[in-house]
Amino acid sequence: MAQNESYTAFPQFPQSYWLDSVQTPRFSRLISDIQVDAAIVGGGMTGIVTAYLLTKRGLKVAILEADQILHGMTGHTTAKITAQHDLFYDQLISHMGKEKARLYYDANAEALQWIKDMVQEHSMDCQLVTEDAYVYCISEDYIGKIAAEAKAYEQLGIPGGYLERTALPYETKAAVVMKNQARFHPLAFLTHLVEEIVRGGGQIYENTTVNGVTKEKPATVSTQEGAKVTADYVVCASHWPFNDRNGYYFSRLHVERSYAMAIRAKLDYPGGMYISADNPKRSLRSATVNGEPMLIIGGEGHKTGQGICTFQYYENLKKFAEEELGLQEIAYRWSAQDIFTTDHVPYIGQELADTPNLFIATGFKKWGMTSSVAAAHLNTKLILGEESPYKELFSPSRFHADPDIKNFLSANADVAKHLIAGKLEMGHAKPEELKNDEGAVVRVGGKRAGAYRDPHGELHLVDTTCTHMGCEVEWNAAERSWDCPCHGSRYNYHGEVIEGPAKKALGSLSAMTK
Repeated sequence: MAQNESYTAFPQFPQSYWLDSVQTPRFSRLISDIQVDAAIVGGGMTGIVTAYLLTKRGLKVAILEADQILHGMTGHTTAKITAQHDLFYDQLISHMGKEKARLYYDANAEALQWIKDMVQEHSMDCQLVTEDAYVYCISEDYIGKIAAEAKAYEQLGIPGGYLERTALPYETKAAVVMKNQARFHPLAFLTHLVEEIVRGGGQIYENTTVNGVTKEKPATVSTQEGAKVTADYVVCASHWPFNDRNGYYFSRLHVERSYAMAIRAKLDYPGGMYISADNPKRSLRSATVNGEPMLIIGGEGHKTGQGICTFQYYENLKKFAEEELGLQEIAYRWSAQDIFTTDHVPYIGQELADTPNLFIATGFKKWGMTSSVAAAHLNTKLILGEESPYKELFSPSRFHADPDIKNFLSANADVAKHLIAGKLEMGHAKPEELKNDEGAVVRVGGKRAGAYRDPHGELHLVDTTCTHMGCEVEWNAAERSWDCPCHGSRYNYHGEVIEGPAKKALGSLSAMTK
């Protein structure tokens, strides 16, 4: 649907505050073959921290980023650094036992402490603030789940516990608190690490898309641009695995989008980081935006490519801010893409049982700040041949009958449903009917096509078949993108890839209208 007057309170285009407030360094494309000790595919938080750790241990490292470093999910987070990953520890104890649940907490708590130590060691100005984290509920239906989570904290020795009320300016029924967590400006933090990587001899290449990797040691990493990287070790830190056929990761992961806004509110915010147990999710934290105290609110998750009208999610956040916080201004709006494994524990470690030099890190859900650091430390230890207590917990080859089987079947049935539905669906609109700044699935020559008419009136037509595995993409009006409902690939209105797993652009059909 076209953007109309009801959206005028929003910034016209989505823009992350983190990306708008920090100038990230730029690097050239890889144009010739190189040889390194470790090649890291992906220039987000996981890749950068991994490169930093390996460089400090004396390895020759190269980062290969398909777009610009830090412009992916790291640049679109809410940037809570916490081991409190929603209501999760009671579930972990049920599925994996107390020992592994405690290991999960320890890995993330150590990641939090490492970030704090790095900020202090390097005197970083990255808005790091220690705060408590809360999961709360507004419905009595969730009080029992909050109480069960608090009991799990007690069993695992996690600092915090049950609360009957919170300091939020609206009514809550119960909450569980985890003490001494943190928030920060992630890009201000990571640009310091990038400088350290380069100072230590690390190489960083942008606009370099990886096509594949061989399994022998040393491995050969091939790029779309033709240059090759020879490396003893390869770490896939590309959010969605670039080589997802290995280990059938395409069938073991699903992708969701969520939304965030930086706002100025009338009501005083009490501090702390909050997320609701109830659905739809509501996430809150404070931040300093352009020198002024603001709130970052988030939520409204749904599977990528499966939202009916994506503007509605921003509208729902706006309504929440108006009713509960006294909305005065929306300074920024942006969205994020999150990847889930079948048991909701990340896949970190050796990618395949028979390839000890290929490593992976994916499936961080909505908690990438601590998970990225935990992944970087674990994969660094594995590369260096060191022991880690977290190896089995995060092993990509693990399997738990409950909940893996149920979630595996559900996710793949959903993929099959959208694959078939997309092939049967035919757009009813015609390209000439679109208004400026409007996109839709249309009919062109009797075939399904994607059309967007930009604000200047120019029409952009693309083939709607996703280049990953052949599902049909849908129009995302709020982000002006074509999103795949099967595995979460996203394309801009020109058809260029902005989110994997797809590597190739959508076919252009513009010539058909000339």
